[in-house]
Amino acid sequence: MTASPVEPFRVVFVCTGNICRSPMADVVFRGFADAAGLGSRVASSSAGTGDWHVGERADQRTLEALTRAGYDGTRHRARQFTHADFAHSDLILALDRSHERILNGWARSEADADKIALLMSFDPAARVLDVPDPYYAGPGMFDEVLGMIEGASRALFRQLEPAIRPVP
Repeated sequence: MTASPVEPFRVVFVCTGNICRSPMADVVFRGFADAAGLGSRVASSSAGTGDWHVGERADQRTLEALTRAGYDGTRHRARQFTHADFAHSDLILALDRSHERILNGWARSEADADKIALLMSFDPAARVLDVPDPYYAGPGMFDEVLGMIEGASRALFRQLEPAIRPVP
């Protein structure tokens, strides 16, 4: 008898245009899952609350910050969050409280709303709950934002890992 495949835990990271913060979070979180040998047990993605950049690559400064930190964000293409994301996700992570408010407004049920959380809320060392938007800042801000995202994503992964790790 063959065991049935386990459905992966599905996470979507959400920011404004899906070209800076949320692609960073997706790439970083995926990196943690892959490094732990659990890449097949996690399906992560990212989306924006707006549609301005649909189909575009991540902002060049995002890609450069990711590269400096050893990540590859070149496969990313921006998309807008849709109601279907509620049904297809186990956890929806907003990068700041404005995204959280928008997502809560789009939630059609208590079950949808229960899936929404702030990424930074998983980092016990975080001093703020909002990841600042680096879009109008310089490259240094992209590196700072990436550091925040790494800390919160690491804490999130540590919390999820026992639940997604296969039972021996």
